[in-house]
Amino acid sequence: MHKAVAREKFNVETQVSSGSRISDPALDFEQAIRRRAEEIYIQSGHISGRDVENWTQAEREVRELAARQNRRCAIIVKIEGVEYVGEYMAESADGYVPGEIGEGASVAVRIEGDKMFIKRNNGKELQTRIVRKIGQL
Repeated sequence: MHKAVAREKFNVETQVSSGSRISDPALDFEQAIRRRAEEIYIQSGHISGRDVENWTQAEREVRELAARQNRRCAIIVKIEGVEYVGEYMAESADGYVPGEIGEGASVAVRIEGDKMFIKRNNGKELQTRIVRKIGQL
């Protein structure tokens, strides 16, 4: 016996927590590399002329660390008074960047079981797993 899957489409408003900073992943990545390169420089005894080697090593280490971490992100959408928190893995979000869908934007959403699919401006869908519902139905 197969369960019927609800395929409703909603127009919702996205929300970003007030006071939260939406970071630029590329800038954060570069800052992490810069910090690690400086640590390498200090640990190696302040040897000058090794900027490229220190940066290359730092970039490799930061990339390896990022690959090992399971970075989870979330988006909150409000449907008929209920806020749904959808969690997704940044690495498998097909280029979605937090903040791409601005606060208060109206978007199409499809819910199937514990999955929430949010239609992006480029036509692709961001697939999330509903981890929390806030409010009443």
